[in-house]
Amino acid sequence: MHTILQGKRLIAFDLDGTLIDSVPDLAVGVQRALEDVDLAQPSEDQVRDWVGNGAQVLVERALSWALAAAPSTALQQQAYDAFMRHYGAAPNALTRLYPDVSEALHALHQAGYVLALITNKPERFIAPILSHFGLLPLFTRTVGGDSLPEKKPSPLPLLHIAQTLDIAPSVSVMVGDSRHDIAAGKAAGFTTVALPYGYNHGDPIEQSQPDLLVSSLRELVS
Repeated sequence: MHTILQGKRLIAFDLDGTLIDSVPDLAVGVQRALEDVDLAQPSEDQVRDWVGNGAQVLVERALSWALAAAPSTALQQQAYDAFMRHYGAAPNALTRLYPDVSEALHALHQAGYVLALITNKPERFIAPILSHFGLLPLFTRTVGGDSLPEKKPSPLPLLHIAQTLDIAPSVSVMVGDSRHDIAAGKAAGFTTVALPYGYNHGDPIEQSQPDLLVSSLRELVS
């Protein structure tokens, strides 16, 4: 195992952009939602830069782009409901695991680390996605973006998981791909590990100054 894991007990992972590339399915959901409200649809690459703050913000960003203005509350809710319906119908159609993810998670689990998932994605999608890839049994706890009053970059979800599992933040690690993951980890007192291949609004993740930057989860277990 990587030396940064020495003495650690809990490893929390982000989902989108860290374990899975979900943008192709998210983009389809956004495109169909905007089509339902008679607005232009963004490209997959545009959606990629909007992911990371939860479904509500994703839809709001798409609407603001299509309207070149802030959407009304009513339109926001209509488009959000449409997105949840379309995305929920097939959240795994085009989504793929990143390389080395399954092998690394199984190795960490087998080594005795407690694994948790902390994502800004709505909670209802977590279990179906993890189950689809055979990963759900590896995680002791999962938290979605609507599970608690606050989501990342707030440290609340991380502190909630640590408290629930009775594991100190000082022996906990947050692994993610965006500045929200790193900011939440630092604020919670977790050691932070960043991956450069995910969704960080087009900015290099190095700018968030994680404790460790790895190119693949393989580096944590080798």
